[in-house]
Amino acid sequence: MDRLSNTVRPYAWGSTTAIPELLGIAPTGEPQAEMWMGAHPGAPSRVTRSGAELSLTEVIAADPARELGRAVVARFGPRLPFLLKLLAAGAPLSLQVHPDLDQARQGYADEENRGVPVAAPHRTYKDANHKPELICALTPFQGLCGFRRPTESADAMEALGVDSLKPYVDLLRAQPEEAALREVLTAILTAEPAETAATVGEAAAAAERLGGAHTPYAQLAHHYPGDPGVLAAMLLNYVELQPGEALFLGAGVPHAYLGGLGVEIMANSDNVLRCGLTPKHIDVPELLRVVRFEATDPGVLRPEAAPSGEEPYETPVDEFRLSRYDLSPGAAPVDLTAATPQILLCTSGAPLVGDLELSAGESVFVPADESVEASRTGTLFRATVVA
Repeated sequence: MDRLSNTVRPYAWGSTTAIPELLGIAPTGEPQAEMWMGAHPGAPSRVTRSGAELSLTEVIAADPARELGRAVVARFGPRLPFLLKLLAAGAPLSLQVHPDLDQARQGYADEENRGVPVAAPHRTYKDANHKPELICALTPFQGLCGFRRPTESADAMEALGVDSLKPYVDLLRAQPEEAALREVLTAILTAEPAETAATVGEAAAAAERLGGAHTPYAQLAHHYPGDPGVLAAMLLNYVELQPGEALFLGAGVPHAYLGGLGVEIMANSDNVLRCGLTPKHIDVPELLRVVRFEATDPGVLRPEAAPSGEEPYETPVDEFRLSRYDLSPGAAPVDLTAATPQILLCTSGAPLVGDLELSAGESVFVPADESVEASRTGTLFRATVVA
């Protein structure tokens, strides 16, 4: 078992205070958006073994069967299948979707064949993997998740009283669900930038006057003035999570995190197709190929404790499994031994994991089949894989 040293990514949308407050350290004044825990090559965790500091990527590559277990290597290959993060949004993230596995493989192969450099700003597929993800709130957390019914979006746009939104309203009311959502999103993303900026400005001013359910659109326009993503956001469900609640984001589901601190877990991929709320490249044709144009219920997850005390967040993927333990003083130690690799993250208290005491924000990597118990007081998140 290894205590992890983790990298904090300073993306511009990050909160300046949320991660420092969890860690109990002074803020630097700079955004601190994501703390990565795992073996992603972009920012692998580091461990100390035999007196030497190594990346977790190097440790796993040296002996995948020992670190991951033979069953995990046989199914997912010689790398950790998931990436765990602390995510602290001080401003909205980009509106985005992720491909399914076949789309990722096809898209990656196509760009490789065309010689598009992986680091190119117009490159869409960074790898050949899909990127389902789960976000679990540690504080009140706001987001957008999945299309709502077209009539609901039409009502929201119509209430703003902006003439340039009327063509979208008419399409949303006149077409069947899939066609309505596809045509309106396409129209929003392909409109003339100057026209879009004017519509966004008028819509934001109206949303600010109306307040209530329209407030998120005014906030988005404040952060991203003139951005077509503000209009696209009106097509989506607005969700507020309370601590302990979670959202699962599958392939093709448009979403954006707006604010709050959470634990995020995902398949080990970096494939993102953006729809808006960003200055980065938007590949509209590929985006429209990947998006699933269907209204969905956001499906807020609320775990129930098993007899073992584990509170799992059930998802339909095997690359990751996230659960939570609330450890109580005086209770018997909890056996966390598993045949799969694990990362254990403390978010409160001072639990004892094996012989290591953790404080909030600290984490450990536990190789497959290594015996480990947790005791004392605190909250632990357990990230592992289904094999």
